[in-house]
Amino acid sequence: MDVATLQAHCLAKPGAWPDNPWEHEHPVIKVHEKIFAFLGADSVGVKAGATREVADEWLDRYPRAASVMRYIGRSGWNSLEYAGIPDDELLEAVDESYRLVVSKLPAKHRPVGWDD
Repeated sequence: MDVATLQAHCLAKPGAWPDNPWEHEHPVIKVHEKIFAFLGADSVGVKAGATREVADEWLDRYPRAASVMRYIGRSGWNSLEYAGIPDDELLEAVDESYRLVVSKLPAKHRPVGWDD
């Protein structure tokens, strides 16, 4: 996996758009005003579970490639390294992060086709 491929996957989601509020090399990807993916050169930050306990399953499966994100990890966010996790699982993690974030938006802010 590489950041360009992952960014394209993220941006193909209904309502997704790139933002760079901290002027990093890579953008965050948002839906409405909520981030669902923190893109980095070597990893992606995702909402890995509705609770910290669910997100911890990633840490158990990939102890060398998954870690709790600083500051927001207590809310179920993990950082997943591209090199240590199979591509299909990274894409599924992004898909789940998108689903979790959009499902918490008020109905009027959910993009058309998000649950298809």
